[in-house]
Amino acid sequence: MEQTYELKVGQLKRTLPIIPINDTTAIASFVLLGDSELAHEAAQQLSTKITENFDYIVTLECKGIPLAEEMSRLTNHPKFVVLRKSVKAYMTDPLEVSVKSITTTDEQKLVLDGHDAEQLAGKHVILVDDVISTGGSLEAAERLLTKAHAKTVAKCAILAEGDAANRTDIIYLEKLPLFSIKSVK
Repeated sequence: MEQTYELKVGQLKRTLPIIPINDTTAIASFVLLGDSELAHEAAQQLSTKITENFDYIVTLECKGIPLAEEMSRLTNHPKFVVLRKSVKAYMTDPLEVSVKSITTTDEQKLVLDGHDAEQLAGKHVILVDDVISTGGSLEAAERLLTKAHAKTVAKCAILAEGDAANRTDIIYLEKLPLFSIKSVK
């Protein structure tokens, strides 16, 4: 029988499967893609917690996109920026940084199109993601935004996983525990 974790965000409940990610650790697998109801609920809650003035919302490809889109709409910011995982043919003068996260085995890239970098230069941005865990992706995103001469004024996510829940520099809605492989067998 598959083990699960019950997540509550506002009035919504989701049952998440617990999935091993290495020899010692398992996570409650949270996938926001396709869950417009949860994206909307989380965006409403997070938007009320943002006290800083900002010009743009920035998210990382791809699971933060529905949240960023909803927050953009709710906060009357008609455009948001997505940091991509690879250079695309349409990009001009892309900026890149390397990143390693808890859910990927290999080092990846974060890429900002040069056109978007020009728009973000000198602007105040908030970083939005679905889950913050080790903070590796968030740190890489901040490095990339610094390269673009943008100032990150807030970092937020729906969930803070594991030790991320102890951070004082992020805004989040709910804690998500990490699980020992021994406890889920």
